[in-house]
Amino acid sequence: MAKAVVNKDLCIGCGTCSSLCPEVFKIEDGKSHVAKENCEGCDCQAAVDACPVNAISLEE
Repeated sequence: MAKAVVNKDLCIGCGTCSSLCPEVFKIEDGKSHVAKENCEGCDCQAAVDACPVNAISLEE
């Protein structure tokens, strides 16, 4: 199962990831945070692909 990771230095807090995967990503203090490590039931790859600054990755 892939784990989502957010690079806080790159994140601009646009909220795209939290709109695509609200169970996994939450916006706090103007940046995305991983609220749930494992991607189950949503498409975290879509969040990776949609991030405008490439701040999200999936790690095995």
